[in-house]
Amino acid sequence: MAMVTYLGACFLLLVLYNVVTPPTTGVQIQRRVESFFEEKAYEKKQDLVSGTDISAHLRHAVVAAEDGRFYEHFGIDVEAVEKAIEENRKGRRMRGGSTITQQLVKNLFMTTDRSWLRKALEVPLALAAELLLPKERILTLYLNVIEWGRGVYGAEAAAQHYYGIPAARLTRYQAASLAALIPDPRRRSPQRMGWYTSIILRRMSHFGW
Repeated sequence: MAMVTYLGACFLLLVLYNVVTPPTTGVQIQRRVESFFEEKAYEKKQDLVSGTDISAHLRHAVVAAEDGRFYEHFGIDVEAVEKAIEENRKGRRMRGGSTITQQLVKNLFMTTDRSWLRKALEVPLALAAELLLPKERILTLYLNVIEWGRGVYGAEAAAQHYYGIPAARLTRYQAASLAALIPDPRRRSPQRMGWYTSIILRRMSHFGW
């Protein structure tokens, strides 16, 4: 019953997020709680903006880096999951198969803690998000809420923090550099991710961006 109630509440919030952007998320609350046990002062930086206030370069870079089949799948990329299972079976480094939609619902409603329960919840929530929200709205929400550094959330805060400019003015290279931080935003910086930035730029070119 508790699980059904939780999922129902999340579905209702997803409907609401068609017109509003959440001021906080599960991951942001997690980081605030963690900061109570850290010596370094914590300050949350986030400026919610519309999709038109985010550079198209950043939208393209994030899709190229995180989920190349974003506009084709229904929330779960079965092909990516199959590849991840195959690579893991061969003993290679763990490969993730999470889509941008899955990452969004994780950020909104859960924490970064890894568990089978969290992965199980991601699936129905990702499917619901795809049914209730247009693709571009999913991407805009994702770009507004994800972590881009300690206390830095969303594209606008990231652009200001790293480059001192609004997200709308990010260049193609700057956008790719920010996308390179997403897998490990609390440890990475644009200056140290040139190699991955180059990979993302090549992927963008492959998509015609």
